[in-house]
Formats: sequence, C-alpha cells, structure tokens
Amino acid sequence: MSLRAALPRAAVAALFLERQHLDRPRARRLTAASLVRFAEDAGGIQLDSINVLERAHHLTLWSRFGAYDRETLERLVFRRRLLFEYWAHAACLVPTTQFPMWRRAMLDYEVHHTGWTSWLRKHGPTLERVEQAFRERGPLGNADFTDTRPGRRMAGWWAWKPEAHAMDYLWKKGVLGVHSRVHFQRRLDLIERLLPAALALEPLSRDAFRHWHVRRSLHAMGAASTTDLRMYLSYPRTSVAERRATLRTMLGSGEIAEVAVEGERAPWLALAGDLPALEAASRRRSRPSRGTTFLSPFDSFLWHRERTRTLFGFDYRIEVYTPGHQRVHGYYSLPILHDGTLVGRLDAKNHREAKWLEVKHVHFEGWFAAGSAPPLDGRGRVALEPALAGIGETLASLAAFVGAERVTLGRVSPAKLAKPLRRAVGTAAETNG
Repeated sequence: MSLRAALPRAAVAALFLERQHLDRPRARRLTAASLVRFAEDAGGIQLDSINVLERAHHLTLWSRFGAYDRETLERLVFRRRLLFEYWAHAACLVPTTQFPMWRRAMLDYEVHHTGWTSWLRKHGPTLERVEQAFRERGPLGNADFTDTRPGRRMAGWWAWKPEAHAMDYLWKKGVLGVHSRVHFQRRLDLIERLLPAALALEPLSRDAFRHWHVRRSLHAMGAASTTDLRMYLSYPRTSVAERRATLRTMLGSGEIAEVAVEGERAPWLALAGDLPALEAASRRRSRPSRGTTFLSPFDSFLWHRERTRTLFGFDYRIEVYTPGHQRVHGYYSLPILHDGTLVGRLDAKNHREAKWLEVKHVHFEGWFAAGSAPPLDGRGRVALEPALAGIGETLASLAAFVGAERVTLGRVSPAKLAKPLRRAVGTAAETNG
C-alpha cells in the first residue's frame, strides 16, 4: 500500500498519541501486561534524578495509568524483572523481552565509545577488582567502594572515583545490571544473576540490530523524519553513512515507506504495516485522544522537542537547565495535554513534609485562552470549560499520587483564566476530598 496524498500533521500526531499510550490518558490500570506493553510501544521509560515533584519515570507512568501503587512497580521491575535498566534514549527502563536486541549494543559498547581506551589502559586493575567484588559480595552500590584519592574537588562526571567509572562501564557493557534502587541510588549485580534466561538468548547481529532499532523507533512514533529517528532512541550513536545504508535497505525491501507530510519538504518514513493506520487517521474527524494529563519533561512523548513543535505547534524546552533569570515557564514545567492537544504548561513543586502541592505558575497557550482552534489540528476549537475541569481533576489525581493533602494555585497566564481555573481546581478538590 502507498499513500497518494500528503498526510495531515494531525494524522501523524494521532498515531503518535496512540503509540505513546496517550489516547486515553490515566484511563488504564497499571498491570504487568499494560506496563510491558507501554514500554515496548514507547521503546523505554526514561529515568532522571530530579525530584522537585516526582521522579520522571513515576510521572510518565502516572500520565498513562493515574495514581498507581509504587510497590506494584517495584515488584514488577525488581522482583519479576519485567523491565531492566539500560541506555536507550538516556537511562531508561526497557522491556526484558527486548534484552537480546539491547545485548548487541552492550557487546558493541567499546566500538561506539572509544573514549574509554585511555581510561581502561590506566585503570585495568580497578576494573578487574570491581568485577571481582561483585562476584564475591553480590549486589553493591557506589557507597560500597571507598574513594582513596587525596584532595579531589572536581565536580561532575570527572569527579567520579575510578570504581564508579568502572561500574558504569561494566553496566553499559552488560556485565552488570541494576539489581535495585535505594533512595534512587543504584545497586548493581552481575547480569548473569539478574537475567539468566534472557542472557542465554542469542543477541542480534549488528545488521539485524540496526534494522530493529529503526523499526522500534518508527513503531513508537508512527511516522518520523530522519531527524526524529536520530533523536528518539538516540543510543547507540551510529554514523550518518550507516544510518543511510540501513534506511536504503529497508526502503528497498518494502519494510518501510516514504510518506509525504503536510507542510514538510522532505519525505518522512513509516513502517509499511502502519500505512493503513495513518490513512485511517487522516480521515478521522474526532479528536485522537480523550482526557487530560500532565507530561514529565522527560516523557518519551517529548524526547525530540522539535517534533512536538512540528506536530502540535507547541514550543517546549526543559528549563531546569536554564539559568533562573532566563526561565519563562518555571524550573520544572509540565506540558498540559487535553484531548490530544497541548493547551499549556504548569510549574509545580511537591513540598513533601508539608504534604503540599504548590502550582507556582500555569501558562496557557494563546490560542486556547482566545477560544481559537489549536494550530496544525484542523478539528476545531477546544471547549474551555471541560478543559479547565479536566486540569482541575488531573491536579487532584497528581496530588493524591505524590501524597499531597492540599493544592495551591499561584499565577495564571493569561490572568483572565485565573478565576475559572481556581473554580475548577476547587470543584475537583471537593469531589475528590
């Protein structure tokens, strides 16, 4: 099947929402099957240490499953081992069903990261000693190795003690895996102990892995530009020549196809099997998603923020890395997704001891505040009152999830939406109280 006409951006956006499990946000229940299915479809669930509101992976899962039980997730990941940690976009939880695929990246780690050469030459004995410690002592964390270097005051990655570098290297090489996390600090162990059945499976060849990597990324996005492909599952890095050769082969075999996307000069790519879904989405007039949620800055939906701008007309950046005086929307602003459109963002902080969820600033998109239709959508305007009600209910859900007993709402931009939003938040609090 080939598509004759250019796909509306809204059609690509609709399939993207579906693959990211955002077509019915917070409407599904977290189970072993739903967790693995989401991780397989998205390609990974990113981890991040910032905890001003909640850890990134918890927020990503809450966006799909609502206020789930964290103990359930701990059991599914660290006891049943349905997911394991590896570097896919950044550090991610990825499905154990895909271990043979990522095993190829582990085995080829030195090929793609030659910067270790001088370190390994200098610290070979440290590497052997650290691996032996795991063999003899079982699960260990960074604190189990003493830094004996005198007067070290550097900051950042280079300040790590040699043992920490050794553990990171052995993890990315697939010798070690993440056994558990205690206060988000990793405890590692030998991968042969953690995933013996998965380790026994044959890893993919290099060529097969490159093809799988493209298929996995395209599946997660529905259709993608070549830049989207490079930025989505961004690990392992491959050369431009390798990537082009892989795409030529897959186009030649008919496994993937070029598609025209409205407003885009260069053709995009899609799995041949997804062409009927894209064609159906281009004919749909109803909204592709029903419901409201907030998105973590590290959500897979936002891994390539230029894609978010292209498909949704939403300009977003993670301002945690922006100096305070240059921030526009706040330190940890969460995009607000309502009925498949990005209507604004809110900056929130969880005061854990006080059990208080502080919403410092809610900033709505201009088209939403004006009662206009969203850009690049073509499905008409978004009704204001149901959207604000959805935001109020979502805040109540988030508060319950992070253990907050009260929610306060600070600045709202534009100011004319402050009163109706406060009313919606108050109504939701009463309903859920």
